[in-house]
Amino acid sequence: MPKILVADDEVDLEMLIKQKFRRQIRENKYEFLFALNGNQALDVVHKNPDIEVVLSDINMPGMDGLSLLSKLNEESPLIKTVMVSAYGDMGNIRTAMNRGAFDFICKPVNFDDLEATIEKTLLHVLQLKETLKAIKENNILKMYVDETVLKFMNSQEFEESLTLNEAIEATVVFIDICSFTSITEKEPADKVVKLLNRYFDVMVEEILSHGGFVDKFMGDAVMAVFKDEYHLDRAVETCLAVRNKINSLPVFEELNFSPKVSIGLHSGEVISGNIGSAKLRRLDYTVIGDVVNTAQRLQSSAKEGQIIINESCYEKIRESFDCLIIGEMKLKNKLMPNILYEVLN
Repeated sequence: MPKILVADDEVDLEMLIKQKFRRQIRENKYEFLFALNGNQALDVVHKNPDIEVVLSDINMPGMDGLSLLSKLNEESPLIKTVMVSAYGDMGNIRTAMNRGAFDFICKPVNFDDLEATIEKTLLHVLQLKETLKAIKENNILKMYVDETVLKFMNSQEFEESLTLNEAIEATVVFIDICSFTSITEKEPADKVVKLLNRYFDVMVEEILSHGGFVDKFMGDAVMAVFKDEYHLDRAVETCLAVRNKINSLPVFEELNFSPKVSIGLHSGEVISGNIGSAKLRRLDYTVIGDVVNTAQRLQSSAKEGQIIINESCYEKIRESFDCLIIGEMKLKNKLMPNILYEVLN
């Protein structure tokens, strides 16, 4: 229900408005609030930030209407003010308009004209709010989607491209925050989310700085993908950097929690494309295949602070990184056992 503030030192005006708009008030079409001067009006606005329209006299004791108008524009640009005054000369009208008044009504008030003006003003406020909402949503979208992609989404090629896929060489990394589930079971949701996002920010910074991209967040884990030249080396460097950064974070004293990560990665051919349901219009651009599954299984087998790879990756990076053989292990849903290695530095 729209809230309308009437600022006027004429006490009779409050009674007149309540009489003339009694049907609209009864039907909850409008809610009117009243103040006798500009200072009172500002107090009412502070207590009711959802006020959308102000009807203000010009000549009032204390703070006059023109001063109130300037204050309202500073405090809440979304509030629109209609000046309602007996001082209808061009000088006052021009001053009011220059200070941001939306409209001007002369006394004695024609209440049919007043209602039409209120409707027009409320519609303008609604349009402003819709515009701001669209801008906010667009800015949020830009946080997640590259500008090039946004332009492409408006092109004719977009829908045809939804089902395209390709086989590419890549390295997939899974990074899990150890023992974080225990925190989620006993701490408030807001605290859990803030802490988790703090750790994710550390991981994402390293992933992006090494040329990777975040494929998805999965509970308290991150899946990242590295493509193009030296993707395996860059992925391993990322894992080492993430482990070191997380290890250097201070202990969360309040929860007696010291963050650690367990990491698994694998490299090879993956299928890259939009996966999901076209009928639901929910598709994720992601990678799938045995490499992804193996990387996740390797992470599941990693202990706190470990970065685990299998023998095929070890053979590719053995000259660049120090690794320690763990031994043969059977991974879930894998027929043959894998020889696992831990990347040390």
